[in-house]
Amino acid sequence: MRTKKSSELISASGLVTLMTHAMMGAALGLTFGLTLVLSNPAVANLLNNGGSQAVLVFALTLVTTFAVGATLTGVVFIIDEDKKS
Repeated sequence: MRTKKSSELISASGLVTLMTHAMMGAALGLTFGLTLVLSNPAVANLLNNGGSQAVLVFALTLVTTFAVGATLTGVVFIIDEDKKS
């Protein structure tokens, strides 16, 4: 009978992996926001006329969305690796 090993998701290395995924998502969100502003003059104009609050909300929305998505993807990857081993 096999012994049940604990999930790698609930370990120190699992948390570090999830943090890494979240940081990659945040960086990807910032990169996407910069690309969007540089490639679409309408977005740049909206942010220019909206003030500093608009820029902050725009950046935080993109960073949070991409970071949460990347973290959830990391959870799926870790669970899939646990099932294979």
